Amino acid sequence: MTKEYYTITDIAGPLVFVEKTEPVGYGELVHIQLPDGSTKRAQVLDTSKDLVVVQVFEGTAAINRASGVKFLGETIKLPVSREMLGRILSGGGEPLDGGPPIVPEKRLDIIGAAINPYMRESPREFIQTGISTIDVMNTLVRGQKLPIFSASGLPHNDIALQIARQARVLSGEEEFAVVFAGMGITSEEAQQFMRDFERTGALRRAVVFLNLADDPAIERLLTPKMALTAAEYLAFEHGYHVLVILTDMTNYCEALRQIGAAREEVPGRRGYPGYMYTDLAMNYERAGLIEGKKGSVTQFPILTMPGDDITHPIPDLTGYITEGQIVISRELHRKGIYPPINVLPSLSRLMNAGRGPGHTREDHKAVSDQLYAGYAEGRDLRGLVAIVGREALSDRDRHFLDFADEFEEKFVQQGREEDRSIEDALEIGWQLLASLPEGQLTRIDRKTIEKYHPAYRDGKPEEKPAGEGEGGD
Repeated sequence: MTKEYYTITDIAGPLVFVEKTEPVGYGELVHIQLPDGSTKRAQVLDTSKDLVVVQVFEGTAAINRASGVKFLGETIKLPVSREMLGRILSGGGEPLDGGPPIVPEKRLDIIGAAINPYMRESPREFIQTGISTIDVMNTLVRGQKLPIFSASGLPHNDIALQIARQARVLSGEEEFAVVFAGMGITSEEAQQFMRDFERTGALRRAVVFLNLADDPAIERLLTPKMALTAAEYLAFEHGYHVLVILTDMTNYCEALRQIGAAREEVPGRRGYPGYMYTDLAMNYERAGLIEGKKGSVTQFPILTMPGDDITHPIPDLTGYITEGQIVISRELHRKGIYPPINVLPSLSRLMNAGRGPGHTREDHKAVSDQLYAGYAEGRDLRGLVAIVGREALSDRDRHFLDFADEFEEKFVQQGREEDRSIEDALEIGWQLLASLPEGQLTRIDRKTIEKYHPAYRDGKPEEKPAGEGEGGD
């Protein structure tokens, strides 16, 4: 039987300092009984020889030295069940949709167990998001963690919702689910997420956790752990392929900094705690595949870069832990292009494992490489045009300059409701490449050109003037 103690010595922000009266464990649940009879939930954040630091989930208002503290002897657990699919929950796991509490099949510790590296399988199966710049240029595979680097005012929420609606494995035979966690989002954003999930029917295969901007910072730290616990349960207990979307990890890191400041910790880079790398890794590394298990957990963390700075500690540390990044461009957004994904700084380090024969199509890698090379050259030429003018360019350079514009308008640009298959995206890629002189397709072998190039589809290749595409003044 747990005892109640009245040994509070100090209160600072969301923290309560309690004189130690019995052995307590890190992460242990605490109930604080207020003088008016109400109860607040809390968790042990730190423990020393004489003092216990307790973080309060609902804020410390009305707590005083007359409040009772009860250590429950267990850590935070999430009640999990297949009934979670189709539900909208708070960042602490409580229903927000007016439905009944979840009847648990199990209660799982939200910290979870690390995947044994020996039992990890290499990610290799393609996941189609319906967004060409991801599917063709930065291919996502099952079990990968691929973050989206965005910035304030950019449509990362729209992209997240589009991925949540459209993502699927191509076999079509396996169960696919989405776990969506919003951290520190506004009420308006929360309403947008809920309306979109309900309007499109995506909620039927989704579990949504929402932590609002005015919710306690402590709950913000629990939200991704709750979401990942639900994802691991659906994946490894029921065989689902689960896509986890976490937005916004910057708000999560700000909560870490806020708690660190309340604890008077020595700050690291830009005031963030020195252990932020470890903390982020504990969340990101919960993605993956386990040998002998049918399901998988794939992560799409989304973060907004403060000041559009990709060297900021949050994107910088995230890039070290994850397998690439999708970068959203303010320049493309200003042009009215959606989704404004800049493929040049974007990267999926595992894309070669999930594209090609047996996954997508044999020409996938060649088309991707050639599109990338052509767009990079066209972007570079824009700077030259600003100095010398278009008229000073060679015919070859004008081809690539026009190609960059066409690439943005026809390949990058697509509708918010447009779900492009990988075949459709590759066909658009070939139509763009057909605008270049054939001699400039240096990243594609002859056999692939003759099989897929539009000029050869009907067996009647177009006549090319001698020497075309060789460059010149």
